[in-house]
Amino acid sequence: MPTPHDPYVRVRGAREHNLRDVRVDIPRDTLTVFTGVSGSGKSSLAFGTIYAEAQRRYFESVAPYARRLIHQVGAPKVGEITGLPPAVSLEQRRSAPGARSSVGTVTTLSNSLRMLFSRAGDYPQGAERLDSDAFSPNTAAGACLECHGLGRIHRTTEDLLVPDPGLSIRAGAIAAWPGAWQGKNLRDVLDALGYDVDRPWRELDPADREWILFTDEQPVVTVHPVRDAGRIQRPYQGTYMSARRYVMHTFADSRSRTLRAKAERFLTSAPCPVCGGSRLRPEAMAVTFAGRTIAELAGLPLTDLADVLSAAGGGDTARVLTGDLLARIGTVTELGLGYLSLDRTAPTLSSGELQRLRLATQLRSGLFGVVYVLDEPSAGLHPADTEALLAVLGRLKEAGNTVFVVEHQMDVVRQADWLVDVGPLAGEHGGRVLHSGPPAGLADVAESATRRFLFDDAPAPVREVRTPSGWLRLRGVDRHNVRGVDAAFPLGVFTAVTGVSGSGKSTLVGQVLAGVLADRQTADAPQEQAAPGCASAEGLEAVDRLVQVDQRPIGRTPRSNLATYTGLFDVVRRLFAATDVARERGYRAGRFSFNVAGGRCETCQGEGFVSVELLFLPSTYAPCPDCHGARYNPETLGVTLRGLNIAQVLDLTVESAAGFFADTPAAGRSLRTLLDVGLGYLRLGQPATELSGGEAQRIKLAAELQRARRGHTLYLLDEPTTGLHPADVEVLMRQLHGLVDAGSTVVVVEHDMAVVAGSDWVIDLGPGGGDRGGRIVAAGPPVDVARAQESRTASYLRAALSLT
Repeated sequence: MPTPHDPYVRVRGAREHNLRDVRVDIPRDTLTVFTGVSGSGKSSLAFGTIYAEAQRRYFESVAPYARRLIHQVGAPKVGEITGLPPAVSLEQRRSAPGARSSVGTVTTLSNSLRMLFSRAGDYPQGAERLDSDAFSPNTAAGACLECHGLGRIHRTTEDLLVPDPGLSIRAGAIAAWPGAWQGKNLRDVLDALGYDVDRPWRELDPADREWILFTDEQPVVTVHPVRDAGRIQRPYQGTYMSARRYVMHTFADSRSRTLRAKAERFLTSAPCPVCGGSRLRPEAMAVTFAGRTIAELAGLPLTDLADVLSAAGGGDTARVLTGDLLARIGTVTELGLGYLSLDRTAPTLSSGELQRLRLATQLRSGLFGVVYVLDEPSAGLHPADTEALLAVLGRLKEAGNTVFVVEHQMDVVRQADWLVDVGPLAGEHGGRVLHSGPPAGLADVAESATRRFLFDDAPAPVREVRTPSGWLRLRGVDRHNVRGVDAAFPLGVFTAVTGVSGSGKSTLVGQVLAGVLADRQTADAPQEQAAPGCASAEGLEAVDRLVQVDQRPIGRTPRSNLATYTGLFDVVRRLFAATDVARERGYRAGRFSFNVAGGRCETCQGEGFVSVELLFLPSTYAPCPDCHGARYNPETLGVTLRGLNIAQVLDLTVESAAGFFADTPAAGRSLRTLLDVGLGYLRLGQPATELSGGEAQRIKLAAELQRARRGHTLYLLDEPTTGLHPADVEVLMRQLHGLVDAGSTVVVVEHDMAVVAGSDWVIDLGPGGGDRGGRIVAAGPPVDVARAQESRTASYLRAALSLT
């Protein structure tokens, strides 16, 4: 029987997701690492069970009315958990931070800096002392009146809006306008207003052209559409919107990434002419500290900001405030993020950088007796940065806290006090705790997939590097911290781009190289051309197709799933529509979609669950009382394919479905590629919202693999091993090397030294991050880069290659 001073968190009967009535005891005041292959159930145990129960207990102490205002994860499926302290979660998942969110706001360092300027700044003679809000571009008191605190002004011109003045309005002269009915409506409204929409644009009166493109007026007129044969179109009231107004509205308010990108093509962006990009009002910019404005200090890398603050003098107030700032900056730089500046916007940060910033904030909070639950804190970290992370986790534990970490990086696992290994495999083949104890004990667990990578010190097999079939060269790369760099990417081989965090890897590959190739695909480009982010690019003609595979979700709602994304759902619905029962009833393929009326359950509208409103409590969700989660109505479920209805087919795992559809080539191809990338444990109808970033990336890769190969394809992947157990990395690498063997080129941004060691060519950026990086310090086969003197990657690569 547990005592009040029981030093263990004891979990009994955990059944969340694929957990099989798990029973496990984990000591408090330790660094405990949860390991296991992707989909084994480790996150379901750490986050879905332990953290979820800690949060539920905390919310029980909150006033019921206040509970409605806080997002809750719901009660986990678990029998009992004892010995559980309050918990803090630091996950990889992120919301969509806005342009006003920055490093300073995430860490609250901006608050301290604003207070420093308010209380200890040097004011012009006779100037009134300002409140700290006056130094924030995100408040009405501080934001520049011209750009509203954004620092940049977006404008458009006639040349941008009308690229071909020889066209008439009806023929599409105003390229910025939307297509389909909305664009036709605007043209018809102009026609009704008396403008000549059939005359070439250049022949229209300049005053008319000005009004059509730039007016802020929105006149309403009656439009009489031209009658088409067989269609009756009644007159309607149409509202005019100028091209500039449409573009600015779309760019500012649209939630569609595609529409925003299209609108941005018709805009020029420049620093605000009033504030010069500082985002602040003149009275705030007139105040200085250590001879610099707040905008100048916020633009410095944190390491340089710390140097300025350390050298600054001042009275007691300045010393207290700078001391607090320096202590806070110290924890951020300790985590390898000293290259960031306070004004760096949150959308430009990786999920790993965001998590480490939140971790730095927690380190300064002074809490003790808390369970910190972290989701792969080493994600996106170079091995050199991982060492600093381990030191910070150790300090959290020494402060009297318990640290639970879901992790795949073996260097972190080796430093654990306690190891919980879940498996042995994924999905229905996992969900069991194979080992709970000191890491050394895992050596005796034969069925553990982690054991081999933790204890096997055998040198990696030597493989012969491939010979490039050509080269793609970028000259004069100039983007962010990558300045004046010439980069050469070999074709027909596997290239790994490495470097410490912030060294410029994603800039070089994800922005410049991808941008050059994307432009090449959309236009006939000469062999040597000016390109976005670089002076010129050569060798582009050798690449016929670019495929970028990132970790963004495959969908943002539960209606999007693995089957819909890969196109497998189309095949399944056609098979059901071809059954005898479906043909007799006149059911077409659309009948078997839960997204449209007809075949779906109308009580839940195909969601499978309904929202239950509770007075003074947050809404909860329950299975639909009519379809019980099946998502379809009884008539649709009455149609079966080889004994299974559509809901039961969507509930199959990829592994089971591969056998079920073995004689259906169109379905078999999709399922084989999903199996090849290690996703056999996922259900066909598994909602996109339940998938990790690594799973989403592998689904995208599988979707590409099933397409017919045509021409020379270049695959770009940004940290494809993030979220993957070493066993899953081996599966993924076999697929990527298979693409190269088939004649493609693969370029990955990667920190996993096993992947880098197995590549044909390495491009190492650095030597540091931010302003201290942005250079190619070494390039060549892995063995050559491992001996590079200036490279911070070299020593870790030598170890991976077992070189002395």
